Amino acid sequence: MRKTPRFLSLVLLILAIPAALFAQFGVSITIAPPALPVYEQPMIPAAGYMWTPGYWANGDEGYFWVPGTWVEPPEAGLLWTPGYWGWGGNAFAWNGGYWGTEIGFYGGVNYGFGYGGVGYGGGYWQNGGFYYNTSVNNVGSVHITNVYNKTVINTTTYNHVSYNGGTGGVNARPTAAEETATRAHHTPATAMQTQHEHAASTNRALLASVNHGRPAVAATSKPGEFSGKGVVAAKAAGAPYKAPESKAAGTKAAATPANGNKAAENKAAENKATENKATENKATENKAAAARTTENKASENKAAANKAAAPRTNENKAAKPKETHPPAESAKPTAARAQPAPRPAPSRAQSAPKQAAPKPEARPAAAAAPKPEARPTAAAHAQPAPRPAKEAPKSEEKPRQ
Repeated sequence: MRKTPRFLSLVLLILAIPAALFAQFGVSITIAPPALPVYEQPMIPAAGYMWTPGYWANGDEGYFWVPGTWVEPPEAGLLWTPGYWGWGGNAFAWNGGYWGTEIGFYGGVNYGFGYGGVGYGGGYWQNGGFYYNTSVNNVGSVHITNVYNKTVINTTTYNHVSYNGGTGGVNARPTAAEETATRAHHTPATAMQTQHEHAASTNRALLASVNHGRPAVAATSKPGEFSGKGVVAAKAAGAPYKAPESKAAGTKAAATPANGNKAAENKAAENKATENKATENKATENKAAAARTTENKASENKAAANKAAAPRTNENKAAKPKETHPPAESAKPTAARAQPAPRPAPSRAQSAPKQAAPKPEARPAAAAAPKPEARPTAAAHAQPAPRPAKEAPKSEEKPRQ
């Protein structure tokens, strides 16, 4: 039963954490924040305010700029230690700022305006009042009694780098005094500071992806006031902006070429298959065309043969004479011999070969000749007509000696 109140207290504490800060704890950030923009400090609104430098925070849409501003400390005697991004070996982690009697370690990041990477050179507390160093604080025309002027010598290089450790980060380690201050009692950011960061998280113009490291509102004279004469725009980005590539984007980018290669391979395979199929189809078509050509040629040859055979058949039919039997006397040669005076061969026998002669243009084969039995007997042609006997010399003439 005692665990329930503690659990409810934990839930209420989680709900009380601003959304932007909660996102920083719940997400592993592998992308370094952009460089600090170049800007001027706005004039202090009144005595009692202390300067808190601007910084890059991280939200649902990536890094966004939280403008530097003048704030009132939660109580006298406290100094502000800015927050900083630090590389933890596999991700960047945000170390939130805090109020304390001593300045702790803030990563060696040179935020400017008295925060040169180590300690604070913008002023100090004495007898319940804060003394402002006018060499780094813009007091302007505001009437402030406790002021002094001392040149601040920066012990770190002012290169606008906004994080500690990792590739390109500030290579700084806390001193013994800073470690002691870090372990001392701290007071968290005030409600005005929290509201200031929340307001920045809802302003799309402050997204690094929109302003590319050069926000239009780089600093304000009071927390949460992003318009009016107290607003200062950035002069320039601290370094050329590089679009962030998240781990998921990197994975997606890494996966895309593989998918692209796979898609290209699949496409190549499909093209190859299509080409093979086209080749096979072409070969099949060529084969089919060749077969059709052969068939057509065979058909043409067959048709030509049939056509050539048809005239021969017709000619053979035409060349075949009707079988007419000659008269009995012509068929039997003995009858011709029996007659005292052989007569010339009958004209019917002579006309038979004329009828059997083929047409000149056709020139049929020997097979078209009439059958031997249909032709007249050779004896009728072979016997010539008998010559008349020589007349005896006339009686009145004497024979020559």
